[in-house]
This record gives sequence, structure tokens and C-alpha cells, in this order.
Amino acid sequence: MKHIEPSGINGSITAPVSKSMMQRAMIIASLAIGKTRLWHPSIKDGVCEDISTTDCAIQDIGAKTLRSYIDGYIQIIGTREPDYFQMDCDESGTCMRMITPVVSLYPNKVRLDAEGSLKKRPMKMMEVPLRELGAECSTDNGFPPIIVKGPIHGGKLKIDGSKTSQFLSGLLIALPLCKENSEIKVSNLKSRRYVEITLEVMKEFGVEIEHNAELGLFKIKGGQKYKPKKKLKINGDWSGAAFMLVAGAIAGRVNISGIKKDSQPDSVVLDILKKVGANVNTGNGIVEVTKKQLNAFEFDATNCPDLFPPLAVLACNCKGKSVIHGTERLKHKESDRAAALISELGNMGADIKVVGNRMEIVGKKLQGGVIVDPHNDHRIAMACAVVALTSEKGVQINDEKCVSKSYPKFFEDLEGLMVKI
Repeated sequence: MKHIEPSGINGSITAPVSKSMMQRAMIIASLAIGKTRLWHPSIKDGVCEDISTTDCAIQDIGAKTLRSYIDGYIQIIGTREPDYFQMDCDESGTCMRMITPVVSLYPNKVRLDAEGSLKKRPMKMMEVPLRELGAECSTDNGFPPIIVKGPIHGGKLKIDGSKTSQFLSGLLIALPLCKENSEIKVSNLKSRRYVEITLEVMKEFGVEIEHNAELGLFKIKGGQKYKPKKKLKINGDWSGAAFMLVAGAIAGRVNISGIKKDSQPDSVVLDILKKVGANVNTGNGIVEVTKKQLNAFEFDATNCPDLFPPLAVLACNCKGKSVIHGTERLKHKESDRAAALISELGNMGADIKVVGNRMEIVGKKLQGGVIVDPHNDHRIAMACAVVALTSEKGVQINDEKCVSKSYPKFFEDLEGLMVKI
């Protein structure tokens, strides 16, 4: 159990490596024959569980990996000669949904297993498209485990992107390696900027895809090959940094290095912090946020649902009623995040509710003084810790180690920034 006292914030940290960019780069590097090194300074301190899960997964399909904690890189030697294998995706939905089309390239039967909350996250959207491409694919009534047997071939697909963009990213990564050309028509695409990240990382490895501006149509040339990268710098993670930036905005000052404005959808947190009145400065690879009077805001988080928890914390500290749209995207995360935020922030004294597809929060001083349950969700744990900084009595957080899924150094970094008030 972790106790967080009411505290000010002052200091500097390095952002953790971007989970979304690193997982994509690792999967693609495993398909590039030769040696690739993926670098970010935070790797010297270790990587999160989801990246470790992806590391194990690409080893299952034949890649060789090496982590250098001294120099801050992960080295991957790609191969395309896997044997029969079984893969454990642990609790990483990104890994499972992106790597399933990749393992479908091979004529081997593969079982992809899940742990914890991932067992309850929907996977049915992959069955029909992969069958249309020539693979055998089945799930357990739409949920893990997934059993798939390739090889897939090129073809024309129509897919619904309203629930997740991760499967689309997996298809985009895999289909250029088929002999035939492919075409994908996508409807109701959400989280489009994650697809843009996929396309950017693919381009780094020498593969490009023709698409329209709306990312509703992709024309994929077959017979392409990924080329290894001697050194590819991976950006810092805006999803994790957002909590620390909000901490600076509500409780003092923070400098974060290792992040830069890019295609990660959660980088929009900077615009929101400026909008509510925080001091935001960027330059020389550092983002600085300083506390000021904060005013209520309205924002549509449909395309960046991971921002909901830190934005809920921000809203609790803003004057007036804030409205965050897109709660329908929160049901199938590590927890039902809307329900978890209402439960745990509400127990601390927050004025928070969901109306239709939006969350409404009226800013006020929270009482705290309770034990919170993060529902085994890393982002709920981080939200409760940050909101405790400005509460009357602080909080105690059960199962705080769940933050290791995305940000294993979160509490170490946060406590290093905390100062007495």
C-alpha cells in the first residue's frame, strides 16, 4: 500500500519511453532481417510490463533481443523463420491485437493467451478479416485466447475502427510482407493518431503505405521488406508524462525531459493545460508546467481515451464545471475507467458523474483520507496519487504496483518531486 500526503511539486524528471511507439518498433524490427537498436534514456532504468510482454512475444516468433541498461537501448535481431509456438500476451491488449496479424503470416498454428483484465477485452473483430485473408482464426466467444493459423495473403477488407485501432495497425504492419497487394477500407476510425504512429514507424523501417487524408482507405503494395535500423530514437511517453504535467499544474512546478510534440495523441495535454491557465513552456527538449489559477474546460477525449484519468484530476482542481466527452471509449480498458474514476475520486470527495457519453466534474477541494482501489488499472492508480497532492488528508493506494504496466518508476518519480507545503 502506498500513502501519498498532500504535497507541493517541484523538480525535474525524464519521461518514460513511449509504450505505443516502442511496441510498434519492436514488432516491426522483429520482421526486419538484421540488427536494430531502439534507444531512449529511460531504458537505463528498465521498461514497463507491456514492453517486456512484447519483448517476449517477438522472441516467440524467432527474434533475438538484448537490453542494455547501461547505454539505454533494446537490440533486436529480426528473423522470419519461427517454429510452432504459443504466446502469452499477459495483459497487453496492444501486443495481442497488433501481433495477431503478424503471426498470421506464418503457416503455424499459434495460440495467443491473455492474463488478468485482458481476458475480458473483446477480440472478435479480428476473426472475419483474418479469415478473409486466408487464415484460420478463432476466439473464445469473442475473447482470448486467440488461435490463428496462416499464412494470410493480400486482399480487400472492410473493417470497423470504432472499438480499437490496434488491429488495424497490426494489419498495416503485416500486409506489406504478403506477395499480393491489399486494400483496407476503414469505417468509424477512433484513435487515428495511433495509426499515424504506426505509419511513421513503418516508414522508419523502409515501408510506406498509400492512404487518404482521413485514414479511411489504405492501398498496400505487397512484396515489401522491412530494413533494420542501426539506431532509432524512441520518443518519451505522453500518456505517462500527462500525470506529471498535471501534477505540476495543480501543485507547483515540473520539468520533464525526453518528450517532444509528436503524433502521440496524448501530447494534446499541453494544449489543454494552456487552455485552463497553467504556465507551459517548451524548448531544448524540455517541457515545463507551473501552477496558476485553473479554469474549467471542455474537451473531447474520444481519440485519446488514456487522457481521461489525468484530465479528471485536472478538472477536480479547476474552478467551475469541466466536461470531458468520450466515456464510451473507457469501458474495455484495464478497468471500466469511467466507473472506476467515479468510484475512487468520488470516495475522496469529488463532484463527478457520467451523463450519456460525457463526464462532468465540478472542481472543489477533495477531502481524501481514504483507501482507494485502483481496480488493477495503472492509470487509475496514477490518477489517485496525483489528485491526492491537493487533497486535505491524502490517500492510501492499494495494489500500487499495477503502475508497472506502463510506468514502473511512477511513484519513485512522483515522490522525488514532492515538497512540503
